[in-house]
Amino acid sequence: MKTLIKNIGLLAGISDATRKEGAAMNEVACLRDAWLLIDGDRISDFGGTLPEGGLPPSGVRPSGSPHHPSGAVPPLSNRGCYVPQGESTSPAETDAVIDAAGAMLMPAFCDSHTHIVFAGSREQEFEDKIRGLSYAEIAARGGGILNSADRLHETTEDELFRQSMERVREMMAKGTGAIEIKSGYGLSTEDELKMLRVIRRIRESVPAEVRATFLGAHAVARGMSREDYVRKVCEEMIPAVAAEKLADFVDVFCEEGFFSPDDTDRILSAGERFGLRAKLHANQLHVSGGVQVGVRHGALSVDHLERTGEAEEECLKGSMTMPTMLPGASFFLREPYGRAKDYIEHGLGVALASDYNPGSSPSGDMRFVMALGCIQMRLTPEQAFNAVTLNSAYAMGVSDRVGSIARGKLANLILTLPGFDTIGSIAYLHQTPFIRKVFLRGQEV
Repeated sequence: MKTLIKNIGLLAGISDATRKEGAAMNEVACLRDAWLLIDGDRISDFGGTLPEGGLPPSGVRPSGSPHHPSGAVPPLSNRGCYVPQGESTSPAETDAVIDAAGAMLMPAFCDSHTHIVFAGSREQEFEDKIRGLSYAEIAARGGGILNSADRLHETTEDELFRQSMERVREMMAKGTGAIEIKSGYGLSTEDELKMLRVIRRIRESVPAEVRATFLGAHAVARGMSREDYVRKVCEEMIPAVAAEKLADFVDVFCEEGFFSPDDTDRILSAGERFGLRAKLHANQLHVSGGVQVGVRHGALSVDHLERTGEAEEECLKGSMTMPTMLPGASFFLREPYGRAKDYIEHGLGVALASDYNPGSSPSGDMRFVMALGCIQMRLTPEQAFNAVTLNSAYAMGVSDRVGSIARGKLANLILTLPGFDTIGSIAYLHQTPFIRKVFLRGQEV
């Protein structure tokens, strides 16, 4: 089925890149007075008028990408509009036509760090935080991750799937088209496998791109020493996860009071032996050494980064690891925000993700994450836009499929309501409804 979206006021996020770093974070290639053609589940073609000043220096020219049959860049028309070779207007033969009425069309959000498979609620801990208890104090009293593990143990797989699907549907309705989901509330082989099987069921049930991460090393299970638990993760849990092919990545909460850099090194090495690429919780509560061990293992991303310095920046430069910051957790816990602005000024890329979880960030609204990036982290709208689309797609290993407007990528798109025709309006009007339609794999959801 071919669907044409016409009269697009601003087609935003055009890029064939897989990630953006440094000065490129300031650039969002756009077309005005545009159209886009969906063929099946993919973006087939698009065109439009260049904004004043044209595409930014590293922007992708809207036609002539490697997906274009000729591979050549069509000439400019006398209106400054790129059009496909052999066509002077938008496609005429389509099965459906959607009039954007001058609104914006953009890539769907990508959320590279979530914990949305959990049971019940931790609302009581919300009240504990209001009374002044810290995240670490709540964990020391048996709350936090251990609380969620107790609840999950008592919940059937079918009920866990039902609850988790409610959150996934909520996220998709708010414009998220790619989701990484972690285990880590099991803390036993049986319950970690239960979580990962639920993630597999989610992946098979929704049009969003879903990736699974094994996070058995989220906390030490009750009644075990840290050494014994690390051994169990390495020698029992990881082989069991790999045997059922349930995870794409392995992750560790490398933090004081949880897992040390040496523990982390052992667990990531064990995961790598079974084909699981590293991702990492690092430097949330302390300067933990997590960034360095993550980069040493070629981690796809190191996440949180509320507390970092020059050593962490230098370690990340030139690596394939995406620094990923979670402003929703900083907001909810009233903790420092990551130094995203400094990272970008020093040539690094940054991704932003929601950290949707029951204890420290109970929201999967990526538009709010983008707004926090602008309001609290002082990112420009363009920097924040790249952080919640292309770079977050990279941080979960799917930027070749989603995260930008490019021919051949999945048609995971947000069509806004009229009146939203600039990048900045998404974050500036952060509580005003802005979504008219969400498309995932070319279908409206």
